Amino acid sequence: MTTAEEPAPTHAPPRSLDLPEPPPLRRLVGPGIVAVGIGMAAGEIILWPHLITTGGLGLLWLALATLVIQTGINLEIERYTLATGQTVVAGFSRWWTGWGVLICLAAAFQYMWPGWATSGSTVLTYAVGGGDAVWITVAALVVMGALLTVSPVIYRTLEKVELVKVGATLFFLAVIVVAVISWRTWGQAAEETVTGVGRIPEGVTFTMLLGGLGAAGAGGVHNLVLSNWIRDKGYGMGAHVPRLVSPITRQTEAAGADRYTFPQDEANLARWRLWWRRANVEHIVSFGVVCLLSISLMSMLAYQTLSGRDGVTSDPSFLRTQAEVLGTETGRWLEILFYSVAVVSLWAASIGLLDIMGRVVSDFVRRTYLARSTFWTEGRLYVTAVWTEIVLGSAILLSGVDQPMSLLLISTCTASVVTLLYSALLIRLNRRDLPRAVRLRGGRLGFMVLAVGFYGFFATAMVVTQLRDNL
Repeated sequence: MTTAEEPAPTHAPPRSLDLPEPPPLRRLVGPGIVAVGIGMAAGEIILWPHLITTGGLGLLWLALATLVIQTGINLEIERYTLATGQTVVAGFSRWWTGWGVLICLAAAFQYMWPGWATSGSTVLTYAVGGGDAVWITVAALVVMGALLTVSPVIYRTLEKVELVKVGATLFFLAVIVVAVISWRTWGQAAEETVTGVGRIPEGVTFTMLLGGLGAAGAGGVHNLVLSNWIRDKGYGMGAHVPRLVSPITRQTEAAGADRYTFPQDEANLARWRLWWRRANVEHIVSFGVVCLLSISLMSMLAYQTLSGRDGVTSDPSFLRTQAEVLGTETGRWLEILFYSVAVVSLWAASIGLLDIMGRVVSDFVRRTYLARSTFWTEGRLYVTAVWTEIVLGSAILLSGVDQPMSLLLISTCTASVVTLLYSALLIRLNRRDLPRAVRLRGGRLGFMVLAVGFYGFFATAMVVTQLRDNL
Protein backbone atom coordinates (compact mmCIF):
# COMPACT_ATOMS: atom_id res chain seq x y z
CA MET A 1 0.00 0.00 0.00
CA THR A 2 1.29 3.46 -0.92
CA THR A 3 2.05 5.71 2.06
CA ALA A 4 2.46 9.42 2.46
CA GLU A 5 6.20 9.01 2.93
CA GLU A 6 6.61 6.75 -0.10
CA PRO A 7 4.39 7.83 -3.02
CA ALA A 8 3.65 5.46 -5.85
CA PRO A 9 6.30 5.36 -8.58
CA THR A 10 5.73 7.65 -11.56
CA HIS A 11 4.95 4.83 -14.01
CA ALA A 12 3.08 2.51 -11.63
CA PRO A 13 -0.09 0.99 -13.11
CA PRO A 14 -3.33 2.61 -11.95
CA ARG A 15 -5.04 1.21 -8.90
CA SER A 16 -8.62 0.03 -9.48
CA LEU A 17 -11.28 1.37 -7.10
CA ASP A 18 -14.96 2.13 -7.44
CA LEU A 19 -15.90 5.62 -8.54
CA PRO A 20 -17.42 7.40 -5.52
CA GLU A 21 -21.06 8.47 -5.54
CA PRO A 22 -21.35 12.09 -6.75
CA PRO A 23 -22.68 14.55 -4.17
CA PRO A 24 -25.45 17.07 -4.96
CA LEU A 25 -24.46 19.78 -7.41
CA ARG A 26 -24.44 22.50 -4.73
CA ARG A 27 -21.61 20.69 -2.93
CA LEU A 28 -19.50 20.62 -6.10
CA VAL A 29 -19.49 24.39 -6.46
CA GLY A 30 -16.00 25.76 -5.84
CA PRO A 31 -13.33 24.91 -8.44
CA GLY A 32 -15.05 26.97 -11.12
CA ILE A 33 -15.35 29.88 -8.69
CA VAL A 34 -11.64 29.60 -7.83
CA ALA A 35 -10.74 29.52 -11.54
CA VAL A 36 -12.90 32.53 -12.38
CA GLY A 37 -11.81 34.38 -9.23
CA ILE A 38 -8.17 34.14 -10.23
CA GLY A 39 -8.82 34.69 -13.91
CA MET A 40 -11.32 37.54 -13.55
CA ALA A 41 -8.78 40.30 -12.96
CA ALA A 42 -6.26 41.88 -15.31
CA GLY A 43 -8.13 40.84 -18.44
CA GLU A 44 -11.53 42.05 -17.32
CA ILE A 45 -10.33 45.20 -15.52
CA ILE A 46 -7.35 46.31 -17.62
CA LEU A 47 -6.49 44.50 -20.86
CA TRP A 48 -9.90 43.96 -22.47
CA PRO A 49 -11.32 47.36 -21.45
CA HIS A 50 -8.20 48.93 -22.97
CA LEU A 51 -8.57 46.84 -26.14
CA ILE A 52 -12.25 47.78 -26.45
CA THR A 53 -11.50 51.47 -25.87
CA THR A 54 -8.81 51.29 -28.57
CA GLY A 55 -10.53 49.07 -31.14
CA GLY A 56 -14.23 49.42 -30.39
CA LEU A 57 -16.99 47.16 -29.09
CA GLY A 58 -16.71 44.99 -32.20
CA LEU A 59 -13.74 43.21 -30.56
CA LEU A 60 -16.08 41.63 -28.00
CA TRP A 61 -16.64 38.75 -30.43
CA LEU A 62 -13.05 37.64 -29.85
CA ALA A 63 -13.35 37.78 -26.07
CA LEU A 64 -16.57 35.74 -26.15
CA ALA A 65 -15.11 33.18 -28.58
CA THR A 66 -12.04 32.82 -26.33
CA LEU A 67 -14.22 32.19 -23.27
CA VAL A 68 -16.22 29.48 -25.03
CA ILE A 69 -13.04 27.75 -26.20
CA GLN A 70 -11.38 28.02 -22.79
CA THR A 71 -14.42 26.55 -21.06
CA GLY A 72 -14.28 23.53 -23.37
CA ILE A 73 -10.55 23.07 -22.75
CA ASN A 74 -11.10 23.27 -19.00
CA LEU A 75 -13.70 20.52 -19.13
CA GLU A 76 -11.18 18.23 -20.82
CA ILE A 77 -8.68 19.02 -18.06
CA GLU A 78 -11.36 18.03 -15.54
CA ARG A 79 -12.20 14.85 -17.48
CA TYR A 80 -8.77 13.31 -16.93
CA THR A 81 -8.63 14.01 -13.19
CA LEU A 82 -12.25 12.93 -12.66
CA ALA A 83 -11.40 9.58 -14.22
CA THR A 84 -7.94 9.02 -12.69
CA GLY A 85 -7.44 11.25 -9.63
CA GLN A 86 -4.16 12.40 -11.21
CA THR A 87 -3.34 15.88 -12.49
CA VAL A 88 -2.97 16.40 -16.24
CA VAL A 89 0.61 17.61 -15.77
CA ALA A 90 1.38 14.25 -14.16
CA GLY A 91 -0.37 12.58 -17.09
CA PHE A 92 1.75 14.43 -19.65
CA SER A 93 4.91 13.64 -17.69
CA ARG A 94 4.27 9.89 -17.80
CA TRP A 95 5.08 10.03 -21.52
CA TRP A 96 8.08 12.33 -21.19
CA THR A 97 9.43 14.06 -18.08
CA GLY A 98 10.34 17.03 -20.24
CA TRP A 99 6.68 18.03 -20.56
CA GLY A 100 6.52 18.62 -16.83
CA VAL A 101 9.78 20.57 -16.90
CA LEU A 102 8.50 22.77 -19.72
CA ILE A 103 5.21 23.45 -17.95
CA CYS A 104 7.00 24.35 -14.70
CA LEU A 105 9.30 26.71 -16.59
CA ALA A 106 6.31 28.22 -18.39
CA ALA A 107 4.57 28.73 -15.05
CA ALA A 108 7.65 30.46 -13.67
CA PHE A 109 7.95 32.71 -16.72
CA GLN A 110 4.22 33.45 -16.76
CA TYR A 111 3.80 34.24 -13.06
CA MET A 112 7.12 35.54 -11.75
CA TRP A 113 6.19 38.93 -13.29
CA PRO A 114 3.94 40.36 -10.56
CA GLY A 115 1.72 42.31 -12.95
CA TRP A 116 -1.55 41.58 -11.16
CA ALA A 117 -0.26 42.51 -7.71
CA THR A 118 1.45 45.63 -9.06
CA SER A 119 -1.72 46.71 -10.83
CA GLY A 120 -3.70 46.29 -7.62
CA SER A 121 -1.19 48.36 -5.69
CA THR A 122 -1.16 51.03 -8.40
CA VAL A 123 -4.96 51.31 -8.26
CA LEU A 124 -4.74 51.57 -4.46
CA THR A 125 -2.40 54.56 -4.79
CA TYR A 126 -4.98 56.21 -7.06
CA ALA A 127 -7.69 55.60 -4.46
CA VAL A 128 -5.75 56.98 -1.47
CA GLY A 129 -3.98 59.76 -3.35
CA GLY A 130 -0.39 58.51 -3.41
CA GLY A 131 2.11 55.98 -2.12
CA ASP A 132 4.90 53.76 -3.44
CA ALA A 133 3.22 51.01 -5.47
CA VAL A 134 6.40 48.91 -5.54
CA TRP A 135 6.76 48.61 -1.77
CA ILE A 136 3.01 48.15 -1.33
CA THR A 137 3.20 45.25 -3.77
CA VAL A 138 6.14 43.65 -1.97
CA ALA A 139 4.30 43.89 1.36
CA ALA A 140 1.10 42.49 -0.20
CA LEU A 141 2.98 39.52 -1.67
CA VAL A 142 4.52 38.72 1.73
CA VAL A 143 1.08 38.77 3.39
CA MET A 144 -0.32 36.49 0.66
CA GLY A 145 2.55 34.06 1.07
CA ALA A 146 2.07 33.94 4.83
CA LEU A 147 -1.66 33.24 4.43
CA LEU A 148 -1.00 30.30 2.09
CA THR A 149 1.79 28.97 4.29
CA VAL A 150 -0.30 28.70 7.46
CA SER A 151 -3.59 27.53 5.87
CA PRO A 152 -4.43 24.06 7.24
CA VAL A 153 -6.11 23.02 3.96
CA ILE A 154 -4.86 25.41 1.31
CA TYR A 155 -7.71 24.89 -1.16
CA ARG A 156 -10.33 25.89 1.43
CA THR A 157 -8.56 29.19 2.09
CA LEU A 158 -8.25 29.88 -1.62
CA GLU A 159 -11.90 29.06 -2.22
CA LYS A 160 -13.04 31.47 0.51
CA VAL A 161 -10.85 34.30 -0.83
CA GLU A 162 -12.12 33.87 -4.39
CA LEU A 163 -15.76 33.54 -3.28
CA VAL A 164 -15.48 36.95 -1.59
CA LYS A 165 -13.84 38.43 -4.69
CA VAL A 166 -16.42 37.01 -7.11
CA GLY A 167 -19.29 38.12 -4.88
CA ALA A 168 -17.93 41.68 -4.69
CA THR A 169 -17.40 41.78 -8.45
CA LEU A 170 -20.90 40.54 -9.25
CA PHE A 171 -22.34 43.15 -6.88
CA PHE A 172 -20.39 45.88 -8.69
CA LEU A 173 -21.55 44.58 -12.09
CA ALA A 174 -25.16 44.68 -10.91
CA VAL A 175 -24.67 48.29 -9.79
CA ILE A 176 -23.23 49.47 -13.12
CA VAL A 177 -25.98 47.71 -15.08
CA VAL A 178 -28.57 49.70 -13.13
CA ALA A 179 -26.73 53.00 -12.64
CA VAL A 180 -24.26 53.47 -15.51
CA ILE A 181 -24.48 51.45 -18.73
CA SER A 182 -26.99 53.03 -21.10
CA TRP A 183 -29.39 51.33 -23.48
CA ARG A 184 -27.45 52.91 -26.33
CA THR A 185 -24.26 51.16 -25.22
CA TRP A 186 -26.14 47.85 -24.90
CA GLY A 187 -27.48 48.18 -28.41
CA GLN A 188 -24.15 49.23 -29.87
CA ALA A 189 -22.36 46.33 -28.16
CA ALA A 190 -24.85 43.79 -29.49
CA GLU A 191 -24.71 45.16 -33.03
CA GLU A 192 -20.94 45.57 -33.26
CA THR A 193 -20.21 42.19 -31.65
CA VAL A 194 -22.21 40.48 -34.41
CA THR A 195 -20.99 42.60 -37.32
CA GLY A 196 -17.39 42.60 -36.07
CA VAL A 197 -16.91 38.81 -36.14
CA GLY A 198 -13.62 37.96 -37.83
CA ARG A 199 -12.44 41.58 -37.99
CA ILE A 200 -9.38 43.05 -36.28
CA PRO A 201 -9.56 46.88 -36.03
CA GLU A 202 -6.66 49.10 -37.00
CA GLY A 203 -4.39 50.07 -34.12
CA VAL A 204 -4.76 46.69 -32.40
CA THR A 205 -1.63 44.53 -32.79
CA PHE A 206 -1.48 40.74 -32.70
CA THR A 207 0.70 41.01 -29.60
CA MET A 208 -2.09 42.92 -27.85
CA LEU A 209 -4.63 40.36 -29.07
CA LEU A 210 -2.53 37.40 -27.91
CA GLY A 211 -2.24 39.07 -24.51
CA GLY A 212 -6.01 39.56 -24.51
CA LEU A 213 -6.61 35.89 -25.35
CA GLY A 214 -4.40 34.86 -22.44
CA ALA A 215 -6.28 37.19 -20.09
CA ALA A 216 -9.86 36.38 -21.13
CA GLY A 217 -11.04 34.22 -18.26
CA ALA A 218 -8.16 31.95 -17.32
CA GLY A 219 -5.18 31.09 -19.50
CA GLY A 220 -1.90 29.26 -19.64
CA VAL A 221 -0.86 27.15 -16.66
CA HIS A 222 -3.83 28.59 -14.73
CA ASN A 223 -6.21 26.23 -16.54
CA LEU A 224 -4.06 23.16 -15.86
CA VAL A 225 -4.33 23.62 -12.08
CA LEU A 226 -8.07 22.90 -12.32
CA SER A 227 -6.84 19.30 -11.95
CA ASN A 228 -5.39 20.08 -8.53
CA TRP A 229 -8.42 22.07 -7.37
CA ILE A 230 -11.04 19.49 -8.33
CA ARG A 231 -8.89 16.79 -6.73
CA ASP A 232 -8.77 18.75 -3.47
CA LYS A 233 -12.53 19.29 -3.74
CA GLY A 234 -13.00 15.52 -4.01
CA TYR A 235 -14.26 15.25 -7.59
CA GLY A 236 -14.48 11.70 -8.96
CA MET A 237 -11.41 9.55 -8.39
CA GLY A 238 -9.74 12.59 -6.83
CA ALA A 239 -11.69 11.75 -3.68
CA HIS A 240 -9.16 8.94 -3.10
CA VAL A 241 -6.21 11.39 -3.01
CA PRO A 242 -5.36 13.36 0.20
CA ARG A 243 -5.49 17.14 -0.11
CA LEU A 244 -2.55 19.54 -0.17
CA VAL A 245 -2.06 20.97 3.32
CA SER A 246 0.31 23.30 5.12
CA PRO A 247 3.54 21.66 6.34
CA ILE A 248 3.30 23.89 9.42
CA THR A 249 -0.23 23.17 10.63
CA ARG A 250 -0.92 19.69 9.22
CA GLN A 251 1.05 16.50 8.59
CA THR A 252 -1.02 14.76 5.90
CA GLU A 253 0.76 14.47 2.57
CA ALA A 254 -1.02 14.95 -0.75
CA ALA A 255 -0.17 11.82 -2.74
CA GLY A 256 0.28 13.44 -6.11
CA ALA A 257 1.73 10.31 -7.71
CA ASP A 258 -1.46 8.28 -7.33
CA ARG A 259 -3.37 7.28 -10.44
CA TYR A 260 -6.61 5.34 -10.31
CA THR A 261 -9.07 3.67 -12.61
CA PHE A 262 -12.56 2.34 -11.97
CA PRO A 263 -14.21 -0.86 -13.24
CA GLN A 264 -16.05 -0.30 -16.49
CA ASP A 265 -19.29 -1.86 -15.28
CA GLU A 266 -22.75 -0.33 -15.53
CA ALA A 267 -22.87 0.90 -11.92
CA ASN A 268 -19.57 2.79 -12.19
CA LEU A 269 -20.36 4.14 -15.65
CA ALA A 270 -23.72 5.42 -14.42
CA ARG A 271 -21.91 7.26 -11.63
CA TRP A 272 -19.41 8.58 -14.21
CA ARG A 273 -22.16 10.02 -16.38
CA LEU A 274 -23.63 11.81 -13.37
CA TRP A 275 -20.21 13.14 -12.27
CA TRP A 276 -19.48 14.35 -15.81
CA ARG A 277 -22.84 16.09 -16.17
CA ARG A 278 -22.58 17.86 -12.82
CA ALA A 279 -18.94 18.86 -13.35
CA ASN A 280 -19.93 20.36 -16.70
CA VAL A 281 -22.80 22.34 -15.19
CA GLU A 282 -20.65 23.63 -12.32
CA HIS A 283 -17.89 24.85 -14.59
CA ILE A 284 -20.01 26.26 -17.39
CA VAL A 285 -22.09 28.34 -14.95
CA SER A 286 -19.53 29.39 -12.35
CA PHE A 287 -16.65 29.92 -14.80
CA GLY A 288 -18.05 30.44 -18.30
CA VAL A 289 -21.12 32.52 -17.51
CA VAL A 290 -19.46 34.65 -14.81
CA CYS A 291 -16.47 35.37 -17.08
CA LEU A 292 -18.78 36.30 -19.94
CA LEU A 293 -20.73 38.73 -17.77
CA SER A 294 -17.65 40.35 -16.24
CA ILE A 295 -15.64 40.82 -19.44
CA SER A 296 -18.67 42.11 -21.40
CA LEU A 297 -19.90 44.53 -18.74
CA MET A 298 -16.47 45.88 -17.77
CA SER A 299 -15.65 46.43 -21.44
CA MET A 300 -18.93 48.26 -22.04
CA LEU A 301 -18.30 50.35 -18.94
CA ALA A 302 -14.84 51.34 -20.21
CA TYR A 303 -16.17 52.12 -23.67
CA GLN A 304 -18.98 54.30 -22.34
CA THR A 305 -16.81 56.21 -19.88
CA LEU A 306 -13.57 56.53 -21.90
CA SER A 307 -14.28 56.31 -25.63
CA GLY A 308 -13.55 59.58 -27.39
CA ARG A 309 -11.82 61.21 -24.44
CA ASP A 310 -8.39 62.76 -24.78
CA GLY A 311 -5.45 61.63 -22.66
CA VAL A 312 -6.51 57.98 -22.22
CA THR A 313 -3.17 56.14 -21.98
CA SER A 314 -2.23 52.49 -22.54
CA ASP A 315 -1.29 51.85 -18.91
CA PRO A 316 -3.51 51.29 -15.85
CA SER A 317 -3.71 55.04 -15.25
CA PHE A 318 -6.77 54.92 -17.50
CA LEU A 319 -8.49 53.28 -14.52
CA ARG A 320 -8.04 56.53 -12.60
CA THR A 321 -9.66 58.42 -15.45
CA GLN A 322 -12.49 55.90 -15.50
CA ALA A 323 -13.02 56.17 -11.74
CA GLU A 324 -13.06 59.98 -11.90
CA VAL A 325 -15.66 59.90 -14.69
CA LEU A 326 -17.82 57.55 -12.62
CA GLY A 327 -17.45 59.84 -9.61
CA THR A 328 -18.36 62.95 -11.60
CA GLU A 329 -21.29 61.50 -13.54
CA THR A 330 -22.79 59.17 -10.92
CA GLY A 331 -21.37 59.98 -7.50
CA ARG A 332 -18.29 59.73 -5.33
CA TRP A 333 -19.65 56.48 -3.84
CA LEU A 334 -19.31 54.69 -7.19
CA GLU A 335 -15.74 55.93 -7.64
CA ILE A 336 -14.82 54.46 -4.25
CA LEU A 337 -16.65 51.20 -5.06
CA PHE A 338 -14.82 50.93 -8.40
CA TYR A 339 -11.42 51.39 -6.78
CA SER A 340 -12.25 48.93 -3.99
CA VAL A 341 -13.44 46.18 -6.30
CA ALA A 342 -10.43 46.66 -8.61
CA VAL A 343 -7.92 46.36 -5.76
CA VAL A 344 -9.67 43.34 -4.21
CA SER A 345 -9.99 41.68 -7.61
CA LEU A 346 -6.35 42.12 -8.62
CA TRP A 347 -4.93 41.10 -5.24
CA ALA A 348 -7.25 38.08 -4.94
CA ALA A 349 -6.02 37.01 -8.37
CA SER A 350 -2.43 37.44 -7.17
CA ILE A 351 -2.81 35.06 -4.24
CA GLY A 352 -4.33 32.54 -6.62
CA LEU A 353 -1.40 32.86 -8.99
CA LEU A 354 0.99 32.14 -6.13
CA ASP A 355 -1.06 29.00 -5.42
CA ILE A 356 -0.92 27.96 -9.08
CA MET A 357 2.88 28.16 -9.20
CA GLY A 358 3.19 26.29 -5.91
CA ARG A 359 0.90 23.48 -6.98
CA VAL A 360 2.38 22.89 -10.42
CA VAL A 361 5.97 22.78 -9.17
CA SER A 362 5.34 20.77 -5.99
CA ASP A 363 3.20 18.12 -7.72
CA PHE A 364 5.69 17.58 -10.52
CA VAL A 365 8.94 17.76 -8.53
CA ARG A 366 7.70 15.54 -5.69
CA ARG A 367 6.34 12.87 -8.00
CA THR A 368 9.22 12.88 -10.49
CA TYR A 369 12.39 13.59 -8.50
CA LEU A 370 11.67 13.32 -4.77
CA ALA A 371 9.19 10.47 -4.53
CA ARG A 372 11.24 8.66 -1.86
CA SER A 373 12.17 11.72 0.19
CA THR A 374 10.82 11.82 3.72
CA PHE A 375 11.71 15.49 4.13
CA TRP A 376 10.55 17.04 0.87
CA THR A 377 6.84 16.49 1.19
CA GLU A 378 4.54 18.09 -1.34
CA GLY A 379 3.51 20.66 1.26
CA ARG A 380 7.12 21.75 1.85
CA LEU A 381 7.80 21.93 -1.86
CA TYR A 382 4.65 24.01 -2.30
CA VAL A 383 5.68 26.54 0.33
CA THR A 384 9.22 26.72 -1.11
CA ALA A 385 7.88 27.39 -4.61
CA VAL A 386 5.47 30.07 -3.36
CA TRP A 387 8.16 31.98 -1.45
CA THR A 388 10.65 31.63 -4.31
CA GLU A 389 8.07 33.26 -6.60
CA ILE A 390 7.56 36.07 -4.05
CA VAL A 391 11.30 36.72 -3.79
CA LEU A 392 11.78 36.73 -7.56
CA GLY A 393 8.77 38.97 -8.14
CA SER A 394 9.91 41.42 -5.49
CA ALA A 395 13.42 41.48 -6.96
CA ILE A 396 11.99 42.26 -10.41
CA LEU A 397 9.99 45.17 -9.01
CA LEU A 398 12.86 46.55 -6.94
CA SER A 399 15.18 46.36 -9.96
CA GLY A 400 12.99 48.93 -11.71
CA VAL A 401 10.79 46.73 -13.93
CA ASP A 402 7.53 47.92 -12.42
CA GLN A 403 5.22 48.96 -15.28
CA PRO A 404 1.99 46.95 -14.84
CA MET A 405 0.94 46.89 -18.51
CA SER A 406 4.31 45.57 -19.68
CA LEU A 407 4.32 42.89 -16.98
CA LEU A 408 0.75 41.87 -17.83
CA LEU A 409 1.46 41.57 -21.55
CA ILE A 410 4.50 39.36 -20.89
CA SER A 411 2.41 37.07 -18.66
CA THR A 412 -0.65 36.89 -20.87
CA CYS A 413 1.20 36.35 -24.17
CA THR A 414 3.05 33.48 -22.48
CA ALA A 415 -0.31 32.12 -21.32
CA SER A 416 -1.68 31.93 -24.87
CA VAL A 417 1.35 30.05 -26.21
CA VAL A 418 1.23 27.58 -23.29
CA THR A 419 -2.50 27.02 -23.87
CA LEU A 420 -1.77 26.09 -27.49
CA LEU A 421 0.80 23.51 -26.35
CA TYR A 422 -1.27 21.70 -23.75
CA SER A 423 -4.47 21.77 -25.82
CA ALA A 424 -2.70 19.49 -28.30
CA LEU A 425 -1.35 17.30 -25.47
CA LEU A 426 -4.84 17.02 -23.93
CA ILE A 427 -6.20 15.47 -27.12
CA ARG A 428 -3.65 12.69 -26.90
CA LEU A 429 -4.03 12.27 -23.14
CA ASN A 430 -7.82 11.95 -23.16
CA ARG A 431 -7.82 9.77 -26.28
CA ARG A 432 -5.10 7.27 -25.39
CA ASP A 433 -4.85 7.19 -21.60
CA LEU A 434 -8.50 6.83 -20.60
CA PRO A 435 -10.85 3.85 -20.92
CA ARG A 436 -12.91 3.82 -24.11
CA ALA A 437 -16.18 4.57 -22.34
CA VAL A 438 -14.95 7.88 -20.85
CA ARG A 439 -12.39 9.09 -23.38
CA LEU A 440 -12.54 12.17 -25.60
CA ARG A 441 -14.41 11.59 -28.85
CA GLY A 442 -17.08 12.90 -31.22
CA GLY A 443 -18.04 16.55 -31.02
CA ARG A 444 -15.76 17.19 -28.05
CA LEU A 445 -12.79 15.94 -30.06
CA GLY A 446 -13.69 18.25 -32.93
CA PHE A 447 -13.96 21.14 -30.49
CA MET A 448 -10.47 20.50 -29.14
CA VAL A 449 -9.02 20.42 -32.66
CA LEU A 450 -10.72 23.78 -33.24
CA ALA A 451 -9.16 25.11 -30.01
CA VAL A 452 -5.67 24.14 -31.21
CA GLY A 453 -6.28 25.90 -34.51
CA PHE A 454 -7.65 29.00 -32.76
CA TYR A 455 -4.63 29.52 -30.49
CA GLY A 456 -2.25 28.38 -33.20
CA PHE A 457 -3.50 31.05 -35.61
CA PHE A 458 -2.99 33.96 -33.21
CA ALA A 459 0.36 32.68 -31.91
CA THR A 460 1.64 32.24 -35.48
CA ALA A 461 0.33 35.66 -36.50
CA MET A 462 2.14 37.28 -33.56
CA VAL A 463 5.45 35.57 -34.42
CA VAL A 464 5.16 36.48 -38.10
CA THR A 465 4.32 40.09 -37.24
CA GLN A 466 7.25 40.39 -34.83
CA LEU A 467 9.68 38.93 -37.37
CA ARG A 468 8.39 41.21 -40.10
CA ASP A 469 8.64 44.33 -37.92
CA ASN A 470 12.06 43.57 -36.44
CA LEU A 471 14.06 42.06 -39.29
